[in-house]
Amino acid sequence: MASDTANTQYLPPIPLEHSDLSDNTVDSNPTALESPRNTLSPDSPVHHRPGYRRITSLNQQDTAYHSPALGGGRDSVQEHGLGIRDFGARDSRPVLSPPPHARSNSTTSTSPSFLLSPPLSRPSKGYRPLDNDPLREDAEDWDGDTPRDTPYQPFTADSETEGLRKHRPATTIQSFEPSGHECRTKEKLHHGKGNWLAISVLVLSVYSTCLSALWLGTAIARPRYGHGIADGGNISPSTASLLAAGFAKSIELSFVTVFVTFLGQVLSRRALVKKSRGITISEMSMRQWIMQPGTMITHWHTVRHAALTFLGLISLLGAVTAMFYTTASDALVAPTLRMGHWEYRTLYGKVATSFANVNYIQDSCQTPISKAMDKEYSGSTCTAIQHSGQAFHNYMQYLSNWTDSRAKGLGSADLAYRPLPVAMLHDNTTVQGRWIHKENMTSLSERWSTEDYDRVVINVTMAMPHSGVFSAARDPLNNLILPRDLSGLGEFDITASVPSPTTNVLCASMTKEELAPIVYSEWPQGNGTAMNTTGFPVGFDLPAYPQWLNSTAVDELFEFGEKYGRRPPTFPKLPKVFNTVVNTTGWYADSVYVLATTELGNYTMCSLRSSLTTKCATRYHASFSGGEMSALCEDGENDLAYGNSYTNATDGVVAKDWSAIAAEWVKALSLGAGVSDGEASAARMLAQLIPSSQALDPSLPSIAEALAVLSACTLMESSIDSPFIHFWNYSTTVNTLEEPQPQQFRAKLRIQDYASGGTQRWQGIFYVILFLTFATNVFCLVYFLVRHGLVTDFIEPQNLFSLSLNSPPSHALDGACGGGPAGEQLIMNWHIKMDEERDHFYIENGEGPAIKRRKTRPLDFEMDTSPVLKTYTKLSSRHSSIL
Repeated sequence: MASDTANTQYLPPIPLEHSDLSDNTVDSNPTALESPRNTLSPDSPVHHRPGYRRITSLNQQDTAYHSPALGGGRDSVQEHGLGIRDFGARDSRPVLSPPPHARSNSTTSTSPSFLLSPPLSRPSKGYRPLDNDPLREDAEDWDGDTPRDTPYQPFTADSETEGLRKHRPATTIQSFEPSGHECRTKEKLHHGKGNWLAISVLVLSVYSTCLSALWLGTAIARPRYGHGIADGGNISPSTASLLAAGFAKSIELSFVTVFVTFLGQVLSRRALVKKSRGITISEMSMRQWIMQPGTMITHWHTVRHAALTFLGLISLLGAVTAMFYTTASDALVAPTLRMGHWEYRTLYGKVATSFANVNYIQDSCQTPISKAMDKEYSGSTCTAIQHSGQAFHNYMQYLSNWTDSRAKGLGSADLAYRPLPVAMLHDNTTVQGRWIHKENMTSLSERWSTEDYDRVVINVTMAMPHSGVFSAARDPLNNLILPRDLSGLGEFDITASVPSPTTNVLCASMTKEELAPIVYSEWPQGNGTAMNTTGFPVGFDLPAYPQWLNSTAVDELFEFGEKYGRRPPTFPKLPKVFNTVVNTTGWYADSVYVLATTELGNYTMCSLRSSLTTKCATRYHASFSGGEMSALCEDGENDLAYGNSYTNATDGVVAKDWSAIAAEWVKALSLGAGVSDGEASAARMLAQLIPSSQALDPSLPSIAEALAVLSACTLMESSIDSPFIHFWNYSTTVNTLEEPQPQQFRAKLRIQDYASGGTQRWQGIFYVILFLTFATNVFCLVYFLVRHGLVTDFIEPQNLFSLSLNSPPSHALDGACGGGPAGEQLIMNWHIKMDEERDHFYIENGEGPAIKRRKTRPLDFEMDTSPVLKTYTKLSSRHSSIL
């Protein structure tokens, strides 16, 4: 091995005219050394390594040379050929000083050092071998002046780059140039408008902008969909909800895609512009804010640095809008059930009969006993049972309300604050009446009292809603959204300007002597006893019309006599204690009368008559589970009171037909059972409710109130299919129509149907989300239209990884290789630069000094500039923008 070293010779330098790189020399003064030649044996192959450029390795396999100076161990093996070896000590290229005799024989021209392979003979002066390095001893023995036998390959030392190699910045491309490796870009840096990627992004941007505008407009307009979204409509509610959620999600996804692309374009273009401040790691992380909003919490330190910039603020708002967009859509755009505002409309209802038509009511009563089976009493029997059931049901509910009111200490002697009358319609609609024409009981009693007798007078008038509104709401002519059309979830409110049926109950206490003129058993022909009174007045010799019968002490109070056109009643007998007798007949009678006896033997007579009032309107609220109907009366703000719609209508015109219905009603309730001392339960309770003073009892209802509530069912039945005006305006000969006819009436209504716009006031905060999404979409769309294409998005992970891997390491990120960047490293500026000679892109810290490339002598031939270089030059020469 020693002899090999001794026979090593240095060849003379290669003539310039034979150099392959003679046309690329520069005006520098490099030194070329001879390649060593092994002369041990003539058969030994000679390994050549050109002094100016790399050539392909020899065909035969290279042999290893073992230096005795290095101990001949594994680490001392020197490879021929490319001579690639990693000393692993520093990233700087080793540079050796040539032997003295080589300096003297050097030529005057050479190649640029970056075109040569790094010499493998020895470390440079800047290299400090380790204590256990086998090169250490050999390096110390060589004085650097005398030739020495060595198999090391030739090298060049460039005087121009000598200083740069000693003090090389950590971010230059030369400091991290792998031997024999070049990363020449294969793809375009810029894609025009016709590129599929640019078209896809533009289409997504247009889609996201248009739909976000539609979503914002829908939320602002708050449209109502009516039958469009309903069971049996154009779209079912479940399908509408699914479509709204799907489109909202597509807007969110397209928005995120467009905005992330926008961020990548802005940051990539800024990094390419030489005059810009570059980009920071914190700004690179803004992409993750949009795609993974949770990183704003886990990596809050990047938010702290980047959020204060203009682009950071936009990204922060974009992240918030992306997070809450579907929530905002569900709150403000997705169809939800919402009660609409009050609106005035003209509604229609079917009219088939006049008010209180007893024959129509009997014919409409549902019973299996047909007229063929019971021609005379089939209808009346059915209606009697119906009256009985409904009247007592309503009465018990009313008494229950009184019990609750008294338990809560809410009893009052003022009629306005006492429990209201109640009823039931079609078994699923609760009806609530009103007390109208209220009079003070005390003053009224004192007015009709005498010096000898303190009369107790009670006058109450109960108004009930018009039951025809129930069927009118379901009339196809009105085309209203019904609860059943919305899977049982719908509701609606109607306030109808229609007359309301009323019952007036006037009760007055009377003595036996005052009753004698109207009690048959007290007449001379009665002889103080009543004969077969069950058929009264049939078979009794009562004076016929036009005789006005006997006068009484209460004629003016009850309006009896020729003056008022009303005959007084005639009772068969005086009832026993806790019993009642009635009078339901009479020539052209418009009222029914009840006579009751208290426990103390005092008598009270009550008259009941019905009329239509113009002081009220009917309100109806319906839902799938039922409804509520009420009368709105004597309210100054009630602009739909019937009297306001028909100013010439007369209030309180008595409905004489109602007395026929009331006759069946009192019979069904056994209120006339006292004629045979029947002691009916209803009669007993009525007698117990007779006031004992000239004021209402705060803890008990009066007999007048009780009778009114008991008669409420007759009013509800009388107004079914009756006119929505105060008179019968059809045929004068019949009061029933073979074919029901529509009749209009004024009304205001609000309907709960599917609509957009939210249901709660606090949901209005989501308008900000919808607006920001739309505004950001418009901003991004304008940006893409102005920029005319896309550059490579270097912020995308795969692109950033490739760029970083092919870029030199930087001392700016010292310590960040294990735990990631932190502190000031997050705000250091970085630029993307291009090695113009090799079409290679790399990222470089913008804070460090840039390394100027050597300018080569112009070539004898013109070289074409690459398209990538042209694009880079155009992009990098632009001025920096606010983004």
